[in-house]
Amino acid sequence: MDLVFSSATDLSAAIRDRKISAVELLDAHLAQIDRHNEGVNAVISLDREGARERARKADVAQSRGEALGPLHGVPFTLKDTHEASGMKTTVGFPAFADYVANEDSPVVARLRAAGGVLMARTNVATMLSDWQSNNPLFGRTGNPWNLERTAGGSSGGAAAAVAAGMTPFDIGTDMQDSIRLPAAFCGVYGLKPTEHRVSLAGAFPNPGSAARSVRLMSCLGPLARSVDDLALIYQIIAGPDGRDTDLAPVPVEAMPKLGLKALRIAFAPSSPGFPVAGEISDAVENLARQLQGAGVVVEEAKLPRLDLHDDLAQGGALIGMMMEAAQPEPPQQPTPVSRWFEALARRDRSIVAWEQFFENWDALLCPVTMTTAFPHCEAGTQISVDGKEQSYWMLPAYGAIFNYSGHPALSMPCGQDSDGLPIGLQLVGKRWSESRLLGMAKAIEPLTGGFRRPPGY
Repeated sequence: MDLVFSSATDLSAAIRDRKISAVELLDAHLAQIDRHNEGVNAVISLDREGARERARKADVAQSRGEALGPLHGVPFTLKDTHEASGMKTTVGFPAFADYVANEDSPVVARLRAAGGVLMARTNVATMLSDWQSNNPLFGRTGNPWNLERTAGGSSGGAAAAVAAGMTPFDIGTDMQDSIRLPAAFCGVYGLKPTEHRVSLAGAFPNPGSAARSVRLMSCLGPLARSVDDLALIYQIIAGPDGRDTDLAPVPVEAMPKLGLKALRIAFAPSSPGFPVAGEISDAVENLARQLQGAGVVVEEAKLPRLDLHDDLAQGGALIGMMMEAAQPEPPQQPTPVSRWFEALARRDRSIVAWEQFFENWDALLCPVTMTTAFPHCEAGTQISVDGKEQSYWMLPAYGAIFNYSGHPALSMPCGQDSDGLPIGLQLVGKRWSESRLLGMAKAIEPLTGGFRRPPGY
């Protein structure tokens, strides 16, 4: 059994069956981090001794015959944004360099209660505000497939650590493609659940206990190397928690086993006005053909009659208004409340249009982002897509429209481009349908080849 590239699901079973110990498993991951992290720079704030003590306690509990959670003894990392008791949470921001939370966020508490062994944090973009993971505290994260390329952001450290076998899974945050884009760049799976499905309480350092301003579009979700692991982690972290009052009391169901022949999938190799590399749009069309050959009802999508550029702009405006509300002092000319309600009304129209689209389709297959992993650069630098310079700010476009609408979406690896870099494709479903979306991804997984181990790891 390859301890550092096995799934969390298999590792948990191996511990339960006493084929491996939690300490043995942790040591294998620590060795992988020691071997590769200097180059990748994905793992930060490593709590080596604390993790080893937690792993020893897991083994003692096992020996006593105590009840075991679904992650008993499985080590994991967390994106450097979740508040975790006893560990620094910095979001790559110098003002938070020494911040240590007094308690776990609900998501961290649930992972620990499930038996997971938290061993480290993973690197991020400063204040989670870029699609590359680089900050003044910990530096830049490289892509395990090519260290000269970005791992993406803001969950770049998480995606790179999962791809390099440094951790079985991580929990990212996604307000504008920040789980799915790095997952695609690093060749792993990433799930953005429906908005208000996973608690946002403690999802950002809050030393002054300020009122939470980010209440829309932002989501937490897992990154892993298999659909089974996405489903396992999602079921642990989703659902009401008593702290985030926005959470909907919708049942969190197990991933169903679905047959391809029962599915109806629309595909969109591109979206109007959104740039995309030819190899990515070709991958969408190739997978659509494979699905059709496997008996799926497949049709090129007639997308809702929406101005997607306007949706992106309106999403950005909503984020700006939330950030404005978070400032310690109001601006000289604060945004009128009427604009907030106008923005919400526009968003409602988009949500309804997509919900009507999904009345006819089980899922939409489309790109995650306009390109595969690009060379490290300054934020705002033009990005070359098939030899044509494109706006840096269009990088998250394909994913961000589903932050705006709140629909669940996942990124799944689907081969490599001509440079040997992973291609990730996006699967989007009806709101509150994460379990079914995961079931569809599981049925599709054999056609895509799933996760591939980067050379040299």
